[in-house]
Amino acid sequence: MMKKLYLEVTFRHGQPIAAYLYLPRKTGEKSCRTLKVEPGIVIDFGPSGNPIGIEITAPTKVTVADINHVLSDLDLLPMDDIELAPLLQAA
Repeated sequence: MMKKLYLEVTFRHGQPIAAYLYLPRKTGEKSCRTLKVEPGIVIDFGPSGNPIGIEITAPTKVTVADINHVLSDLDLLPMDDIELAPLLQAA
């Protein structure tokens, strides 16, 4: 099982095109269902229905508050600016 959340931002030609916030999950667990929750944010769920990741399809438009709102809705702890620094740099 992953121990911590982590964020990955994908760039093309120096511009952010997507980001993914990995949530704790079992090793090798894959997405079985997705749910669009806000513009630019999609939650991936594993086979048991647990959230395993948050797709950020519009990283320049999504804010830390947006991410923390989704985390709160999933009963997960909010992240601070330092943890989401790559997303802030993309904006």
